[in-house]
Amino acid sequence: MTASRHARRRLLALALVPAALPLLSGCFSSGVSTGAATPGDERISVAMLQPPRSGLSPLSDDAFKLSRWSTAETLVVLDPDGTPEPALATGWERVDDTTWRFEVRSGVTFHNGDALTAASVVNSLQHAIDASPRPRILNGVDMTVTADGDAVVVTTAVADPLLPNRLSSPQLAILDDDAYSDTGVSPVGTGTGPFELTAVDGIVGATLDRYDGYWGDTALAAGIDVRFVPDGTARAAALRTGDADIVEAVPAGQAATVDDELLHEVAMPRTNTLYLNAESGPFADPAVRAAARAAIDRAAIVSSVYEGRADIAAGLLGPALPWAAAYRSEPGYTEVLAARPAPAAVSGIPITLGTFTDRAELPEVAVILEQQLEAAGFVVQQDVREYQFIEADALDGKFDAFILSRATVLDSGDPVAYLASDFTCTGGFSISQLCVPAVDDAISAAAKTDAGTDRQRATMAAEARVLATDAAVPLLHERVIQGESATVVDAARDPRERLLVTAKTHLAD
Repeated sequence: MTASRHARRRLLALALVPAALPLLSGCFSSGVSTGAATPGDERISVAMLQPPRSGLSPLSDDAFKLSRWSTAETLVVLDPDGTPEPALATGWERVDDTTWRFEVRSGVTFHNGDALTAASVVNSLQHAIDASPRPRILNGVDMTVTADGDAVVVTTAVADPLLPNRLSSPQLAILDDDAYSDTGVSPVGTGTGPFELTAVDGIVGATLDRYDGYWGDTALAAGIDVRFVPDGTARAAALRTGDADIVEAVPAGQAATVDDELLHEVAMPRTNTLYLNAESGPFADPAVRAAARAAIDRAAIVSSVYEGRADIAAGLLGPALPWAAAYRSEPGYTEVLAARPAPAAVSGIPITLGTFTDRAELPEVAVILEQQLEAAGFVVQQDVREYQFIEADALDGKFDAFILSRATVLDSGDPVAYLASDFTCTGGFSISQLCVPAVDDAISAAAKTDAGTDRQRATMAAEARVLATDAAVPLLHERVIQGESATVVDAARDPRERLLVTAKTHLAD
């Protein structure tokens, strides 16, 4: 690369520093308004929910934006069931319990023209390993990476059957060496995807152009014009007026203002759950927990608070994991649930019910739950605060019951980490204070099982063990409303929020 091109990339990277500029709801360069007659000429305008928080560093949660714009790629991707598939790695093998070998795809170039090599993969992964703070996907992982010819060898301190899933995290995207400097990481012109990030306007927007040297199918759209629009009313207006082709997260309260044909509900791996304190207080008695579970009318919550735009929970894992439901009819699962104690007769038992205001629907859920629980004989005292002021008390077990909207699939695309965090004796997010050997054993068994149907079955066996305690009563699974203009073709509707505009996405004539 010439010195002038290096300088040009550095100037573009400066645009990554967030600027104190006003957020705009319009001013999109919409493909609808260009008059483009054939696919390939039009640009797609996108209204995103949140502006970058870390200058679009792939080592932060901003990585998911880069993934949704198809500009930064990983060694591995996940299919809808969470099964790893080749991406920048063409394949891999497990050499032994702690060693994996990934073959690096040949013929791939970064957007600046440099070739993808095993050394550049090692460089990106090493920067993630050395980052402070580390990407969330690497928390607690002791990992080393080395190049071996055209392959990368990854070694972990302990057996990690989910390593390929782990490497699918957008936070482990592979960028060219030029992306990394003493001042941070710049994805401008340094990715490998079908769209090249060419400019970023702080917290206002970003511009991406089709990369004609892409190793896969060339993008059908000429580019993507992104605007960050945190205000939900403004995002809905952008869809309604045609200022945006694709809109993230249309608020349910704004859905009625938009043509219903432009709205698409996507099941999310997020469950609203009532956690019951199994260690102390009235819910230390399993029969009293069973009484609370029996008192809850999930359908009433979904219809009234969510206006029907959510799924009634049958378990902890919802329809965003399409494989989960089938295992609930297996004999081992149903037998575990059938052994739950009968609900106790409840009369005048006082309980504290906590939740937080940061998610506007949760206080409304608390009101309905209070009514349902009091109808069953409980006396409910609510405590509702901002999350930052209530989390510590919830984790310390200071509530008898707590309502939480919880992501059930974390960065690896696998729910076992969530189960371990929330429901084991040593879990770091155990609001229910649950500590039951049978639950710990089931979750541990799932964690040690290789990815695939055996792991899925073990995961659902662990779910059954948790539900059998009644320490967690799943209420509903959330959906997000994605807006798309009538001309949008093949926008991704991804429960994991890793994909949005892909090489196939374009605008119809």
